[in-house]
Amino acid sequence: MALALELATPTRLVVSAEADEVVVPGVEGYFGVLPGHAAFLTTLGTGELTYTERGHQRPLAVSGGFAEVRDDKVIILADTAERPEEIDRARAERARQRAEQRLAGRAQGDIDFARAAAALARALVRLQVASRAGG
Repeated sequence: MALALELATPTRLVVSAEADEVVVPGVEGYFGVLPGHAAFLTTLGTGELTYTERGHQRPLAVSGGFAEVRDDKVIILADTAERPEEIDRARAERARQRAEQRLAGRAQGDIDFARAAAALARALVRLQVASRAGG
């Protein structure tokens, strides 16, 4: 028995697969879904979503959105989602550095610390997932 997984962003369908297991970053922490899981709806956080397909674990960087589990189906509507090979590591590293500088108070002007912290979390997840691309 497997789960039907569909993950989409506002601009594209990122994944449509049969998965043995899905691990999702919720706003309250990570949760895992196996076949037969109880139905629920939750808000996504920023983190690494993984799903196991035919014994292979597949990572994605996701941020924001919603996840619904029902009838052995996981539907994820994410604000952003990227596969490891789609991530520009240099850009993610620059974003990490900018966010760290803002949080350290080195940038001039008024700083929105919540936005800077969210940007840092997104950059770190993107770098983590990109490292799984094998190089």
